Amino acid sequence: MHPIILASSSIYRQELLSRLKVPFTTFSSDIDETQRNEESIFDMVLRLSKEKAFAAALKNPGCVCIGSDEVAALNNTILGKPGNHENAVKQLSLMSGKEVIFYTGVCVTAPFLQHEVCRMATTTVTFRKLSLQQIENYLHKEEPYQSAGSFKSETLGSALLEKFESNDPTAIIGLPLIMLCEMLREVGIEVI
Repeated sequence: MHPIILASSSIYRQELLSRLKVPFTTFSSDIDETQRNEESIFDMVLRLSKEKAFAAALKNPGCVCIGSDEVAALNNTILGKPGNHENAVKQLSLMSGKEVIFYTGVCVTAPFLQHEVCRMATTTVTFRKLSLQQIENYLHKEEPYQSAGSFKSETLGSALLEKFESNDPTAIIGLPLIMLCEMLREVGIEVI
């Protein structure tokens, strides 16, 4: 089996990939994640996933490289990482009672096989109507200041939700494993 590189420093993506019981190493690619003029959210997420995978492939020839990117959007507006408590309160107040779409792009590239495959998984979450006190309680317990949309579904964030719709339950955490297994098979890697 060809070595696998996960082009991510995210501990959440690393934990997800480790669930597949395949050996891998990580590579942190330093790319500009700014949305380009006239670029849709969908196109941006796929482009960033591809750029991460290709940055890893350039430094690790002979490896199968996995790049992934995720963006949360409310009414087609990107909700970035809040960075601090005040911004997180604003984001969660905006999302209260509304649908938010999480776009998770994945690219698997194996240049030595002349093969790449890039796909998108979307997750739609509907937030409950949240009081300011509930938002404050959540933020003090979770501190999701480095998470898109101030939201961590893998832990206490589920308590904020009314509904969750996805074909791949791990997509919202940042790496859709069902889709990834299919993509790995396409480059000749069988997980089981």
